[in-house]
Amino acid sequence: MEKVIEIKNAKIYQQKALVLDDVNFEMTGSDFVYLIGKTGSGKSTFLKTLYGEILISEGEGSVVGFDLTQLTRKEIPFLRRKIGIVFQDFQLLTDRTVLNNLYFVMGATGWKKKKEMEKRAIELLQLVGLESKVNAMAYALSGGEQQRLSIARALINKPELILADEPTGNLDPETSQEIMSLLIAVAKEEKSAIFMATHDMNMVEKYPGRVVRVENNTLREISTINRFNPFQQFNPISD
Repeated sequence: MEKVIEIKNAKIYQQKALVLDDVNFEMTGSDFVYLIGKTGSGKSTFLKTLYGEILISEGEGSVVGFDLTQLTRKEIPFLRRKIGIVFQDFQLLTDRTVLNNLYFVMGATGWKKKKEMEKRAIELLQLVGLESKVNAMAYALSGGEQQRLSIARALINKPELILADEPTGNLDPETSQEIMSLLIAVAKEEKSAIFMATHDMNMVEKYPGRVVRVENNTLREISTINRFNPFQQFNPISD
């Protein structure tokens, strides 16, 4: 299976401050991986590195075939066409309809034929259960519906990798479970890997995957929560 992320001996700086050191991490196109860690530990910095906002200063790194040490400004849009990003705060265009939110991203990523755009948009809205909300304004959607739309938007270009940054952080527990189930199901349907930052250990337990923790300024893979010794003291991770 082809690797969608491969990082070796990397140092990652933000504004000249070393945030992550000696980072070694890889995942393939079929993986589902959680990224956990305390607030300020470097989770967001690592995600920003993966979608090209921060470069790797030392070491090696690639995401969906793009070299993260040599990425140019012109290449960043092409990188982001091969990944989908789901944010905690949705980042929708609230003054536009559900359909026009998808059309906007399509236009920005090179789609030109109206019929193809319409076909893909409807296909995605059916996939996430929003086909009845095509003409609804984004601001009028519930939190769960907004995140469903955010997931549909992330899938537009059939990404090899979905980066999800606290995708259930602003949702109630019941809606969070719906969104997690949906995210995993649609990723499987679209054959996308998922790399998800979260502080919700209940989700990690309910939907097992690989778990990577940011600690001591680097990434360490740990056993999934359902393999932890229940008698061993465990400090919940805050965020």
